[in-house]
Amino acid sequence: MTRVFSGVKPTGHLTLGNYLGAMRRWAAVDQHRSDALFCVVDLHALTVDHDPARVRRLSRQAASLLLAAGLDPELCTVFVQSHVDEHARLSYVLECVATDGEMRRMIQYKEKAARERERGGSVRLSLLTYPVLMAADILAYGTDEVPVGDDQTQHVELARDLAVRFNQRYGHTFVVPRATGPAVAARVMNLQDPTSKMGKSEDTGPGIVYLLDEPDVVRKKVMRAVTDSGRDVVYDREERAGLANLLEILAACTGGDPAELAGGYDSYGALKKDTAEAVVEMLRPVRERHKELCADPGYVEGVLEDGAGKARAMARPTVDAAYRGIGLLPPAGASR
Repeated sequence: MTRVFSGVKPTGHLTLGNYLGAMRRWAAVDQHRSDALFCVVDLHALTVDHDPARVRRLSRQAASLLLAAGLDPELCTVFVQSHVDEHARLSYVLECVATDGEMRRMIQYKEKAARERERGGSVRLSLLTYPVLMAADILAYGTDEVPVGDDQTQHVELARDLAVRFNQRYGHTFVVPRATGPAVAARVMNLQDPTSKMGKSEDTGPGIVYLLDEPDVVRKKVMRAVTDSGRDVVYDREERAGLANLLEILAACTGGDPAELAGGYDSYGALKKDTAEAVVEMLRPVRERHKELCADPGYVEGVLEDGAGKARAMARPTVDAAYRGIGLLPPAGASR
């Protein structure tokens, strides 16, 4: 059976972009057709200045939202990254295979490092090396497919490169993974700045729809979305980015085609109204289920404990094999 791995980073409240770009597919498709693991990658949240209490709070919220979005622990494995030591164990080994040049070419590193410097802060070493930790997340489980948004495909390519390089140098150890993603709304853009991704790391913003936003808040944000100075409704990602973003969101919510949907509107207002209602209705069951889970925290904790145990059992043989392959001496009494 195909092995699938993906995760969410608890650096902010999860957004419509996270849901349409990844979480909905995980629940509707991936957990049913594959041996799937989904992870709250909390170690990745430590690469920038952070409040420890907030990371813990957002980690719990992210886990609850994964379940609220439809992930079923009877069908897939849901866990927290830091609960499985094999991630950190393998990350260092892969750092010994990766190169400095590869890390500095990562687009997200360049963007995030530039923002940190603009704020007058220092850039943590972990921000440079976290793509290797992401590769370890993937490779530890013999992952075949990584369902991600298109902004993460470069990191999956790095995981592929490291897997191939390790296998060639030290013997076949890792499955070489591939990235997969949805056909529509793979990258939902900010409603106020359609040239930028709708990212969860921003604390607030009228251009970001959060999964736990109240319906009236969602409507207000969509109705105030930036479009352009034109009047006709056409789908053109290059020239009419704001309008295209709305059409892609509506298409993702309704199962339609953005270009075809455009032909059904003669005003921006009508498009915005329909898009807002489609988003509200799509997120309604997620919000309701999340409320139920918050009332039963013991259930979520049990899911995460069981998930970590399953994940640990899956990852350990591969990580142990990588340690042996690269030349590390097994501990006394360990099987050789």
